[in-house]
Amino acid sequence: MSNHKITAAGRKDEGKGASRRLRHAGKVPAIIYGGDVAPQSIQLDQEKTWVASQHEWFYSSIIDLEVDGKVETVLLRDMQRHPYKQVIMHLDFQRVSAKEAIRVHVPLHLVNADVSPAGKTAGVVLTQELNDVEIVCLPGDLPESIEVDLSAMEVGATVHLSEVVLPKGVELATKLDEGHNPAVAVARHARVEAEPEAGEEAGDVPAAKQDDAEEK
Repeated sequence: MSNHKITAAGRKDEGKGASRRLRHAGKVPAIIYGGDVAPQSIQLDQEKTWVASQHEWFYSSIIDLEVDGKVETVLLRDMQRHPYKQVIMHLDFQRVSAKEAIRVHVPLHLVNADVSPAGKTAGVVLTQELNDVEIVCLPGDLPESIEVDLSAMEVGATVHLSEVVLPKGVELATKLDEGHNPAVAVARHARVEAEPEAGEEAGDVPAAKQDDAEEK
């Protein structure tokens, strides 16, 4: 698990008006909740937070959130964006304890597809059907992502979630069975468009059909 640090500052003004003023000043209003401590209103730098939000770890990793010199161990739980501007409207962070299991969605990364039998076969397309999965683990065991090894994938095969090897200390949040075992990756032959018949250009209408159309 990698450590990621973000700096914030406490704030006393709350409400829509205060949040609006913060955004005009280039800040992001946010809150930290959870644990045995009361919720705390904070503010973050808009530009630095936007840059951080472009990385996967921002959504699925433990973050060391430094507020006025004190570090809180948190997870991002909610993020509100402006409908069309590159502006973060509000963030919710949850405190985490090293001894308590957490439920988190982490991204799935397909690896070794290019060396697989399917990847080496012309006309075969490998598609990712599942982009992330919800897991349960202790904060210290939280992976930033889970790799799905496709090195043995054959043409026409499907890799299901039950076949994914999870890191040590990590479990799926939902049990898998015959009725729930989603596909993660599929290797299919690409569709080939039918070639026009000899003497007929693509999009041309046969003369017989043209005559019928004129009679109508």
